[in-house]
Amino acid sequence: MKYHNLGHSSLEISVIGLGCMGMSEFYGSVQEAESIATLHRAIELGVNFFDTADFYGLGHSEELIGKVFGNKPDIIIATKVGHKLHHDQSIKLDYSKKHILPACEKSLKRLNRQSIDYYQLHSATVKHLQDGECIEAMEELQKQGKIRYWGISLNTYNPFPEAQYFMENKLGSGFQLVLNIINQTALPIVKSASKKGYGIIARMPLQFGLLTGKFNSSSRFDANDHRRFRLKPLVLENALKDLEEVWSLAKNMKITKTQFSLNYILSIPEISTVIPGMKTPEQVINNTSGISTLDRHAMSYLRRLWETELESLLKLMEEQER
Repeated sequence: MKYHNLGHSSLEISVIGLGCMGMSEFYGSVQEAESIATLHRAIELGVNFFDTADFYGLGHSEELIGKVFGNKPDIIIATKVGHKLHHDQSIKLDYSKKHILPACEKSLKRLNRQSIDYYQLHSATVKHLQDGECIEAMEELQKQGKIRYWGISLNTYNPFPEAQYFMENKLGSGFQLVLNIINQTALPIVKSASKKGYGIIARMPLQFGLLTGKFNSSSRFDANDHRRFRLKPLVLENALKDLEEVWSLAKNMKITKTQFSLNYILSIPEISTVIPGMKTPEQVINNTSGISTLDRHAMSYLRRLWETELESLLKLMEEQER
């Protein structure tokens, strides 16, 4: 395992982190014993960065991490704030100071930690940022020592407005953004933000599993799996066709499709860490092995392929989610 600093912060994090969303919900049924084994296996293989949110499992994901790691100083924990469940079971965004300050206290208790290493606004918009309460709350928490650094998790399809606002106003220490072979939208942000000292966390590196090569045109998902509405039959059909050229590269390099997809992101020098979701110890092994750098010819090819074909696939995905 290799380690990078998260931007100009003092947080030295593994280049492969663990995205903990699927350990509580969203990706079908979950067994807590298996989740605990997964966290332990990750540590054994050098992973020291774990990303979660207070909304994942309505606190269960944080509780699980707190149970396994507690206040261990060599474990770097990132969590998020701003989502809560409305009385009608819909998701409500709340970036008021009144919500964030006590939410942080609850996260600290669930995580069994004295301070959160990296605290993120889950999906705040420019409107929330301009209102200013969320910024005041994060800066106050940092001064109190309850969080060490803070940043924002950017929108999947249009990450630019909030990233630009952050950089123009010199806010926070980092961005979490979607970046993978299919979604290269945020590459300009990666380049400009890194020059300004921001750390970059790449999420969704495997695009809901599409970039592992494990699905086919007949793949379907359970009702409690959010891929049921994200990877509809038309999306699967188009993705399988468009990715055939990508997989020929992986085959020539004699690495798995998962390894190829993760190595694409790790070949972008400005990336601090990539956080694939992992639910089993076996997935940890697969996602942390075969780390290498793609050559410039492969990287240039993947960029051209995105501009000519994969960007259209991404637009189809966005349309299908509406």
